[in-house]
Amino acid sequence: MASPTARSATLDDVARAAGVSRATASRVLGGYGFASPDARDRVTAAAGRLGYVPNGAARALVRGGGVRLVVAVVGRDDTVLDDPYVQRVVGAAARVGDPQGVGVALQWLPLTGPPALGRLGDDRGVCGVILVNTTQPVLDAVPARLHGRVASIGTGSPAVPSFDVDNAAGAGAVLRHLYAGGRRRIAMVTGPRWLSCAERSVSAYRELMAAAGLPERLVDGDFTAERGGRAALEVLDRWPDTDAVYAASDATAFGAIAALRRRGVEVPHDVAVGGFDDLPYAAMSSPALTTATHPVARIATAAATAVLEERSGPPVTAFPSTLVARDSA
Repeated sequence: MASPTARSATLDDVARAAGVSRATASRVLGGYGFASPDARDRVTAAAGRLGYVPNGAARALVRGGGVRLVVAVVGRDDTVLDDPYVQRVVGAAARVGDPQGVGVALQWLPLTGPPALGRLGDDRGVCGVILVNTTQPVLDAVPARLHGRVASIGTGSPAVPSFDVDNAAGAGAVLRHLYAGGRRRIAMVTGPRWLSCAERSVSAYRELMAAAGLPERLVDGDFTAERGGRAALEVLDRWPDTDAVYAASDATAFGAIAALRRRGVEVPHDVAVGGFDDLPYAAMSSPALTTATHPVARIATAAATAVLEERSGPPVTAFPSTLVARDSA
């Protein structure tokens, strides 16, 4: 048996000790699917030696009940579920859950959180929750019965570990690139101002503008191309001498470029444009978009793994974001 002070054994530990794949160990301990008698004996023996305790998902599988990992997305309305970013989170979570026989469900959460979070905590079919676009009211509403099997992609709390990109560093890298290219009248189209993690890039913008002695030119956005287009025209109407636009998302940047072109503004000759996300289309757009990386799949994989393994870790895990310089700036 593991000593009381030792780190709790994980499914990976059992698989290594038994000399089998993680999927095989999961099937044996979860009581579902095929495994040879020899593999079953080795996995069972390894689990006993290591003092392995199955997580919530495996316990539910043994009971024969359905299990699911819920990706709960916070937004003003349910249209947030259509965001391609959300679909990437769901896909990564599904790949983590599949070897354990865990499905993924998608749910919209209002900005305030309850009562949906309470229902998730009471649902025995829910083995864990990944919060996306997390706000403080939502964190405050997480019931204690979900603690240990909930993670946030965004802001977190002492009870809810967070996994997110260092978007302040990514924003800073793009803004410094714009400055190095001679741009001095740089406007920013933000993300939703209610989203606390989106404010990190706004803070980075303000700090860099202040350090360079440049004026702030902020226009609210919502991460969509439609709003990005309107915001870019608003920038030109308010500050006609603007020579660069930093958009808080690639979708926003695509909308901005399209609107600027319709106005007869050349990108990047007249106005340079930078984004954030490095979506696949960013390399193929015309002009190809200068942006910063956002490793959504890695972030969601880490969050889902932490939830399903009930794995303790640092309260905040920040993934790096780096500049990708292309033709638009």
